[in-house]
Amino acid sequence: MNDCSCSGDGAAAPVLGPVMEDFPTDRLYDLLRAKRSCLTQLRDLSHRQTELIDSGDMTRLLDLLVVKQRMIEQLQRIERAIDPFRGELPEARRWRSAEVKQRCADEAQQCELLLAELMTREKQGEALLTRRRDEVAHRLQGVHRAAQTRQSYLETPADGACQLDVSAG
Repeated sequence: MNDCSCSGDGAAAPVLGPVMEDFPTDRLYDLLRAKRSCLTQLRDLSHRQTELIDSGDMTRLLDLLVVKQRMIEQLQRIERAIDPFRGELPEARRWRSAEVKQRCADEAQQCELLLAELMTREKQGEALLTRRRDEVAHRLQGVHRAAQTRQSYLETPADGACQLDVSAG
């Protein structure tokens, strides 16, 4: 079968199928799907972050935080792309279908749930990291006190005699 038809001047012109109307809400739906994907990845990184804090693996934690920062930057780009839709009245938007509208609403709801979960995990991670920091500081104080005590013993006269200054009196 021939995919071309002839135009009036004898030249072949492609046969076009039905033209699909472009809906800005299709873009909104795609952006919300990308946002959910990004938030899901951030949630997974947050789980791993907690594990690394628990294990005290600060090198891997720092590597993970670099990846997490890139994901946050990607999320910010997505949010900026969504911004023009924020000024619209949701009921005034034109949708391809009621199904797409519902899927978009579902994506938005999932994003809100993921964001709330992330915020909770971030607060927990911060508290855990603070606790680890305080534990390390306490241990360092103990090491410092032990070093001071050791130094005091080293400064004691070798003959074991102590001198007492009684001149002030």
